[in-house]
Amino acid sequence: MNDSPDTIQNMFAIAQIAGKQYVVAPGDTIIVDHIDGNVGDVITLDSILLYNDGTKITVGTPIIPKMKVIAKIASQEKGEKLHVRRYKQKVRYRKTTGFRAHETTLVIEKIG
Repeated sequence: MNDSPDTIQNMFAIAQIAGKQYVVAPGDTIIVDHIDGNVGDVITLDSILLYNDGTKITVGTPIIPKMKVIAKIASQEKGEKLHVRRYKQKVRYRKTTGFRAHETTLVIEKIG
């Protein structure tokens, strides 16, 4: 049962990136907060909290030593615009500002 295609499809890990946790699997594309680097750079994520190889689950305390995820930076972009509105009643005070966070798109290449 170890060599079946279902085992490879069920492989995933939970990685901590910039204080947030993401479920990642080989071939996945995830959008995270801005990470320094250029498009095409390969980065290594060392904070792996949980790893499932399809048959066995490994839980870290709090991280799994010697486990890493290899990812490639696919793009560096700005996210969707958020509108911030302020309002005070009775004094006709209204103010609107916008904000677009910088985001990085990562393609997960390998877990292990």
